[in-house]
Amino acid sequence: MAFFPNGLSPTVLIVVLMSVLGGVNGGNFYQDFDITWGDHRAKIFNGGQLLSLSLDKTSGSGFRSKREYLFGRIDMQLKLVAGNSAGTVTAYYLSSQGLTHDEIDFEFLGNLTGEPYILHTNVFTQGKGNREQQFYLWFDPTRNFHTYSIIWKPQRIIFLVDNTPIRVFRNAKSIGVPFPENQPMRIYSSLWNADDWATRGGLVKTDWTKAPFTAYYRNFNAVSSSSFLNSGWETNELDSTARRRLRWVQRNFMIYNYCSDLKRFPQGIPPECR
Repeated sequence: MAFFPNGLSPTVLIVVLMSVLGGVNGGNFYQDFDITWGDHRAKIFNGGQLLSLSLDKTSGSGFRSKREYLFGRIDMQLKLVAGNSAGTVTAYYLSSQGLTHDEIDFEFLGNLTGEPYILHTNVFTQGKGNREQQFYLWFDPTRNFHTYSIIWKPQRIIFLVDNTPIRVFRNAKSIGVPFPENQPMRIYSSLWNADDWATRGGLVKTDWTKAPFTAYYRNFNAVSSSSFLNSGWETNELDSTARRRLRWVQRNFMIYNYCSDLKRFPQGIPPECR
């Protein structure tokens, strides 16, 4: 059972995310999430309003939502690992299970002190990914909390940072490209060591003298669609302001786009890129 919320804000397309169990979710980590690994390295405090994940040389940590979601919008505020975060990855994503799973990814690739994080995005359909786009951010994501959002609709998936769209992945089933639309997904997040690839292709290793590495989460939001029925949300597009912001981000901050990687796809770029 899925819930469908509505349309546009003055600046970007706003759709609220709904849990398949319904209701309004104001975001309490005790109520909404389970810590799945890492033992004491994952902590919930401030009455369920704040969550932290930590990584040391022994283990990282992670959590997942109690509920599954199908279409809509999720919001989470994150403050990433500060200082020398090279080798670390903070992942925040939606995923179903199994060999033919669907997945919608934010991954934050750490870097040396003073060097920018890389925001890595990907979309998996029926177990296949390889749809990466990567960005620098236009702010320091370690100094303050920032909001990272996924809008998932039958027509498209939109990635947003502080309500600014950075990527749109459109439903291209009509030309034979699978699209995530049938498998409910849970929200997952983890902080883990990936120094074999995360920073400069694995050239820069994790400095364990700086451990533990810690990321913080707050203000998760998921809202039922019961107030937004018959709103035409499925066909609404980004408004003109949002389209300008999307072009601004992609022109100034995108550092990798699989659709432009002709060496990777010598037989031709994927059909959804054309």
